[in-house]
Amino acid sequence: MGNTGKRTVKVRQAVDRTKLYPLGEAVKLVKDNANAKFDETVEVALNLGVDPRHADQMVRGVCNLPNGSGRKVRVAVFAKGAKAEEAKKAGADIVGAEDLVETITKGVIEFDRCIATPDMMGLVGRLGKVLGPRGLMPNPKVGTVTMDVANAVKAAKGGAVEFRVEKAGIVHAGVGKASFTEEQIAGNVKAFVDAVIKAKPQGAKGTFVKKVSISSTMGPGLKLDLASVTAAGGIA
Repeated sequence: MGNTGKRTVKVRQAVDRTKLYPLGEAVKLVKDNANAKFDETVEVALNLGVDPRHADQMVRGVCNLPNGSGRKVRVAVFAKGAKAEEAKKAGADIVGAEDLVETITKGVIEFDRCIATPDMMGLVGRLGKVLGPRGLMPNPKVGTVTMDVANAVKAAKGGAVEFRVEKAGIVHAGVGKASFTEEQIAGNVKAFVDAVIKAKPQGAKGTFVKKVSISSTMGPGLKLDLASVTAAGGIA
């Protein structure tokens, strides 16, 4: 067994799969176990009591992480004229209109977030089959279809993470890096869980948040004690 295998076994032994960890203890363990040669991403996953096949149980939104995501986010903006200039000044990596549609149609997608002004959506709509499956389609519900492109770009660059519930009722997102302080990670986890709870749909019945877990890219998952994540216990 190599060093990596030995380390993995040791890490697994240090984690109790049945225990509900207080947030502070869980964050410390995640940081201690993030020993990869790269700066691992800290991820949070929530198991929700919804069936996203029903429109009134869809959960989606955006969370502005108070301590940033630690990730370099490349932002594309569909805009013209003064709004295009505004986007460039705010730090957008790619700004365009018809030319950008052409580039994306060719399969060149060199961005992680996509923002558009409302007047561009007729154009952007042609890219639904390309951007939709990748989760890149601009949407007013998460602030990526807006006239305020400058703030949208800054939010995307500063740590705004979009979330959308998947088929099994799971929502997950990267909420920082293992190199962050424990306080920064904990603050981001709380903000993300809070944002998901606020996005509770009308059709949700019974317990909304069933389970919350935290992990690093290469580390084991730890179940969180909901009461330590939100003041309300997170089970609204």
